[in-house]
Amino acid sequence: MPHSINSEVCEGISECVKACPVDCIKQASGTNKKGTTYYFIDFSTCIDCGVCLSVCPIKNAVVSEERPDLQQI
Repeated sequence: MPHSINSEVCEGISECVKACPVDCIKQASGTNKKGTTYYFIDFSTCIDCGVCLSVCPIKNAVVSEERPDLQQI
């Protein structure tokens, strides 16, 4: 099961983008409530390796389950 990025928690640091082995993390087309550019995971490409979860310095920005309700594109 793919991981998800909580759009409202993500701070756009992008360590996950650099670390992702399959390039499934994309920049969204807007900003969140904090005014921050954020990212989302393309579930169709994600291989559920968990690298994004391990490299993200922001608590609860990446969750270890497929939660399309948390991701804005």
